[in-house]
Amino acid sequence: MTYCVAVRVNAGLVLLSDTRTNAGVDNIGRFRKTFTYESPGERAVAIMCSGNLSVTQEVKTTLSRAIKDNLEGVECETILNCRTLHRAAQIVGDTMKSVQSRMQQKLGMASTSLSSNMILCGQRKNGKLRLYLIYSDGNFIEATADTPFFQIGEHKYGKPILDRIIHPDTSLEDAAKAVCVSMDSTLRSNLSVGMPLDLTVISKDDLSFRLRRRIYPDDEEFGRISAQWGETLRRGFESLPSVLD
Repeated sequence: MTYCVAVRVNAGLVLLSDTRTNAGVDNIGRFRKTFTYESPGERAVAIMCSGNLSVTQEVKTTLSRAIKDNLEGVECETILNCRTLHRAAQIVGDTMKSVQSRMQQKLGMASTSLSSNMILCGQRKNGKLRLYLIYSDGNFIEATADTPFFQIGEHKYGKPILDRIIHPDTSLEDAAKAVCVSMDSTLRSNLSVGMPLDLTVISKDDLSFRLRRRIYPDDEEFGRISAQWGETLRRGFESLPSVLD
């Protein structure tokens, strides 16, 4: 399974994803689910994936191939040279539908077995921070001030902390802590989500990646966040008034 979360605040974007995939209790693998694309000083874009792994890998390969072809002189539209990030979301959605269609025709697979979701976010020069959730059908929605984060995969365990903490004025530092707590809650409640994790941060108007960091099971900082959050919850629970008095 998968858990990916992306947050857009006024100060930038924060993304966190796990790496576990499984097709049964005895077939567990690790695959990166966050991919970054950068044109320094012009654009920084990140994509997160969940769902059918063969679909998302083919989509990523197709997008990367177009970027490489463009650099080698082949004129083509890519997520790094298209006019807007909205157009980039369209390109990703159209690519996903094309990949799914080919697989259906070639393999006779049901559309439900090819289901995939993706998150695209970033910023281009003279543009705003953008965050899109792209559905399996290729259509998409954009994050707003009222809905400043998106999740894909096993989202239910990690949503409460985001609902309580994340708003447009949240700092990047607090947003990063919030996604770590969100992931920690999911890791504790769902065995299909697992380490290592990939943390990615884009600061507003930097047009580059402030942070691209892999978090391993023995990461001391993530461990302190997990332990302190657990202790804070226990103390808060113990201080609650009784409902039996």
